[in-house]
Amino acid sequence: MPQHTTTMISAAVGAGVLAVGLSGCFPTGGTAPVGFDGVQSATIQIESVGTFVSPEEGGYEAAGRGSGFIITPDGLAVTNNHVVTGAGTIKVWRGGDTTKELSAKVLGSSECLDLAVVQLEGSGYPFLDWRKGDIDTALDVYAAGFPLGDPTFTETKGIVSKAETDGQTSWASVEPVIEHDARIRGGNSGGPLVDPEGALVGVNYAGNDALDYNYAIHRDAVLDVIGDLVDGKDVLSLGVNGEALVDDEGAGLGIWVNSVKSGSAADEAGVEPGDLLTNMEGVSLGADGTMTEYCDVLRTHGQDATLSVELYRPSEEAYYRGQFNGEPITAVPVVSSGSDADAGETVAVTDDSGAITFDAPVSWSQVDGAPVTDDSGNTWQAVSASPDLAGYTSAWTSPGATVYASQTAQLTPDAAADLVTSGLAEAGCTSNGREPFDDGVHSGVWEIFTGCGGNATYVVVGANDYEGTYTTIVTAQAISDADLAAVDEVLATFYAIY
Repeated sequence: MPQHTTTMISAAVGAGVLAVGLSGCFPTGGTAPVGFDGVQSATIQIESVGTFVSPEEGGYEAAGRGSGFIITPDGLAVTNNHVVTGAGTIKVWRGGDTTKELSAKVLGSSECLDLAVVQLEGSGYPFLDWRKGDIDTALDVYAAGFPLGDPTFTETKGIVSKAETDGQTSWASVEPVIEHDARIRGGNSGGPLVDPEGALVGVNYAGNDALDYNYAIHRDAVLDVIGDLVDGKDVLSLGVNGEALVDDEGAGLGIWVNSVKSGSAADEAGVEPGDLLTNMEGVSLGADGTMTEYCDVLRTHGQDATLSVELYRPSEEAYYRGQFNGEPITAVPVVSSGSDADAGETVAVTDDSGAITFDAPVSWSQVDGAPVTDDSGNTWQAVSASPDLAGYTSAWTSPGATVYASQTAQLTPDAAADLVTSGLAEAGCTSNGREPFDDGVHSGVWEIFTGCGGNATYVVVGANDYEGTYTTIVTAQAISDADLAAVDEVLATFYAIY
């Protein structure tokens, strides 16, 4: 994996790096765990080769190196998720001996806990055992591994400075973690943190060079999930090797996908390396530059639940919506295709009941959230937004949008659209034809009318949500080309929750 340049709290870096090789000789394994003198023999270096997509460099093929350690004589080993997930091939060297290359496969992983278990070929390996006693502040600890990708084994000494602390980083959300001052560097990711007897205290995964803080995933957090990982069950994982991105001012942009695990929920949903995940289950992702919100959604709903997702694909300059463990992502229909218009600063508007939400420009400050009743007696929750509601609802002089939703109407998408298209011809509107509509949450039809009232563009959507719980209608009006981006924002963000 390429060396991380992302932050932990203020300036921590993960520890996978590009590297080259040297050799060494080590004792063979037995039926009992090795002690402190055998830590080197049970520590491995992992090289993951594959294609990754970086927000700075774009797509590239890389050979990145991290560390790990063996926990059973038959070759089960622990490392970090960000060292191996998404790799095409994995190579392993034990203890710095580059004369014997081992193959390995990933059994289970977790992007939230930054853990992975790999199975090495063969058996009879030296292995490490877990510390049985408490892990207290001031405990002597040693960080082992292969920093900076060098195959020369290193071991640094320190103490536990915090026995338990917060582990929110741009690439993981771990609780608890150990803060210590046994110096680690890029390439130490996944390496062992051991006590003076060589017993495992944690898994190193991040460091802060400026402040000389070093972090390891706590033994207890590992033991809570390692059984599932060994059994091939991913934990708190959708198969993403990602990191939270922030803009120049530090505002969160979302979760950047560096790579995707083949066959995972993310892969089956259609997520690709280079995508930016912006929203899951209505929650904005990466708001504080960490994976916290992403992992909190998984902790709340479970990784096997059907989870709505919104993402931006920079390679296509397109927005997508869909579901993990449900309907695959599809491009959000847009009105202003090919336009450079920007909706500017937006704000969420809701109807009086709180069921309907969509994003509108801040300038659309006049809002009406009252419900309406159609000629058949069906009640529709509704919300309209515009800079001038009278000019929007009674004339063709102001932009605006309205979203309706009803659980009682039970209309087909075409029938729903027909409710708001009658009379448009008399206003000079010309239809571009009705087409299928699918935004990853709703499916139905949409229609664009031009020349309304002389120069207005009018957009109509009639649809049902995927679960069939409600029928929705969207109407939006643009007076100038600059308004089209605002209409696209409405179409990309509207939904109802009952």
